[in-house]
Amino acid sequence: MNALKKEAGYTIEAIYALPDGVRAELIDGQMYYMAPPGRTHQRISGYLHNEIYNYIRAQGGACEIYAAPFAVFLDDDEHTYIEPDLSVICDRSKLDERGCHGAPDWVIEIVSPGSKPRDYFTKLFKYRAAGVREYWIVDPAKELIMAYWFEQETMEQYSFGEDIPAGIFQDFSIKIH
Repeated sequence: MNALKKEAGYTIEAIYALPDGVRAELIDGQMYYMAPPGRTHQRISGYLHNEIYNYIRAQGGACEIYAAPFAVFLDDDEHTYIEPDLSVICDRSKLDERGCHGAPDWVIEIVSPGSKPRDYFTKLFKYRAAGVREYWIVDPAKELIMAYWFEQETMEQYSFGEDIPAGIFQDFSIKIH
């Protein structure tokens, strides 16, 4: 009896063939188109980027932070291409001009109406399996943050205004307002 062959679907080549201005992610061969982010999304992204960047810089750290659009080639194949809202990469050997090859240390996704199922489920499992150490889901509509620390196999929920400890950094926390 022959096993059924799974269709691979789209490849990264399809991402690069998209018309200018059209953004999409590719997860296990499935294409997900992305709408432009809203003002609240951009405000939160900019704030988090600045706080994390300033912390890394003040510590003289080796990690780098990148905001979307920034390519993350999560798997060692041609079927997954993700643009996390924020990616912190501490192993610079994973970086080249195309993006990050392998799992970032810390990924933050800011939920928008069209991305909820991907951020809460698909990406959660994908990031964990790929070796991401820490994953935050920031939900502006609910004013909640789900912080997953995969190495410790723990998860905590925080409200906007609460101190949220960064798991990959010992002495750093952020309040989202």
